[in-house]
Amino acid sequence: MTTESRSDFDPILLAVLSSRIQSIIREMTNTVMKASRSSVIKNGRDMSCGILTFDSRLICVEEALPIHVTALELTTRPIVELFDDIEEGDAFLNNSPYFGGTHHADLTVCVPVYFDGEPLFWTLSRSHHADIGAPEPTTYLPYAKNIYQEGVHFPCVRVQQDYKDKADIIRIARQKIRVSNIFYGDYQAQVGACRTGERRLKELVEKYGPDTVRTFIEAWMDYGERRAIAAIRKLPSGTYTYAVRHDPVPGVADEGIPIKAVVTVDSDLGLVTVDARDNPNMVEGGLNLSEACAIAACRIGVFYNVDPEMPHNHGSASRIVPLLRDGCVVGRPIYPAGTSVATSNCMERLANAVQCSFSEMGAPHGMAEGGGNFSAALGVVSGNDSRHGEPVSYITQFIMALSGGPGLSGYDGWLTYEASSGNGIMVCDSVEVNEAMYPIVFGERRIAIDTLGPGQWCGAPATAGTYRSLDGDILVYYCGDGGTFPAGGVLGGGAGATSGTWKRSATNGLERLPDFHNEVFTTDQEVVYRSCAGGGYGDPRDREAALVCTDVNRSWVSRENAAAIFGVAVTLASNGIDYVVDAVRTAELRRST
Repeated sequence: MTTESRSDFDPILLAVLSSRIQSIIREMTNTVMKASRSSVIKNGRDMSCGILTFDSRLICVEEALPIHVTALELTTRPIVELFDDIEEGDAFLNNSPYFGGTHHADLTVCVPVYFDGEPLFWTLSRSHHADIGAPEPTTYLPYAKNIYQEGVHFPCVRVQQDYKDKADIIRIARQKIRVSNIFYGDYQAQVGACRTGERRLKELVEKYGPDTVRTFIEAWMDYGERRAIAAIRKLPSGTYTYAVRHDPVPGVADEGIPIKAVVTVDSDLGLVTVDARDNPNMVEGGLNLSEACAIAACRIGVFYNVDPEMPHNHGSASRIVPLLRDGCVVGRPIYPAGTSVATSNCMERLANAVQCSFSEMGAPHGMAEGGGNFSAALGVVSGNDSRHGEPVSYITQFIMALSGGPGLSGYDGWLTYEASSGNGIMVCDSVEVNEAMYPIVFGERRIAIDTLGPGQWCGAPATAGTYRSLDGDILVYYCGDGGTFPAGGVLGGGAGATSGTWKRSATNGLERLPDFHNEVFTTDQEVVYRSCAGGGYGDPRDREAALVCTDVNRSWVSRENAAAIFGVAVTLASNGIDYVVDAVRTAELRRST
């Protein structure tokens, strides 16, 4: 294909075809959401879909979790290398971090798409399953030293042939995975999404012809690369470094894990290099990143600091160069090291280090640190449900509170940010739906006052709440990074509040639990949680007084902290309910510091 044919491609048709592929991914996503059975996928939306070329170049994503799709090309490359007999009607399972997967809980269905006998695309559906057959009923295992302690791995396994399940593979999965009917329903939803994408792509090629579609793909990749170059050229050239620290994990990382990113911007070339090699070696636990998560973290931190409207495809990704090393905790793991927590904890810290390094350029560049993952607000909960007769086992991950987003120039943090891995795509569970699905009652869910990261632009506050079992004991697993080292602020901004998990009982009152823990709760004991808050951007004293007053009126900031931290005094309005800025007292407070 010539350069001229790409550059001459009709820009209107380019927009039409790119929008058409986005709509196909939306239809795939809706299929997963409507057909899945587990709440973490159906309600919390811990799932993503994407479309690649057959040679594993990302074409497009649409409302997908960044951690799931930002290095999606690694998932299908091994399939082509391992199989020389791929045919139409095949489907493959891949959840292995050593074959391009993110972590073992993210099960990916990959379907090759053919037209007139020629392979053109891959459709992919990636969902976080509530269980994947680990020795313990959770998918997050910070103490699992290797894959033998994690659960079942599908290293690019053919699961369908001629559009039919391979019964032996499904039988292995159903034998090993808890509550296997839920697993199988979620798997079928993923297959349905991929097959839907397959049909729609064939219709697209039928309508426009394979030559036009091939030319569009190359033109679309070129467009993404041009947009990325243009965005990077707006940044000042230089090398910028930012360091963070993961919380201590007893027996795995007793002092925590220091993580550093060195970001080099070459404005002339329109290129960003992210060097993550100068970091500690792997730990003996599940906190190590997979290669997919390490690459994604590097790309995510850059994408968050450049033009948000440019296409996220192979072309734009090519302008970001991650530098990783083998055997590094945030690099390429050495088999068979454990990586079960790869999509959250250290990945989140690395992405924060990358995104915050841009703040070293000075305002308006960069952003603060976002809240980390995760307290019992996102706990993996298992038990038995006897409400309808015979006890029925269940296991799920609740998404009851998402961590607060970082402040950045001109914007406060996003309340339902969740983490850089999700960036607002995941959603909080519906209390009513969860109570209908499981024998759990949710006592409260609220914004925790005085938890936001103060700044000229504030990090979003933490969310707090409670839940308890109505029917027998429940077992709750969680990996709460952010309880020791909170999300930091930049350029004078303050840190957000830490996360935490507690147990409340009539006999012992409120008991703080370890941040990396599993705990049994009886029906008369409550799970009490608080998510992480985001860090602030800029000096809190530069925040507009009216914005501080708004935060007071919605009970995000107390009157005392409004005065002490922001230098803003408020007084009751004439209605005796709302507060208004006391301009005279505010001026005095701000002059005094």
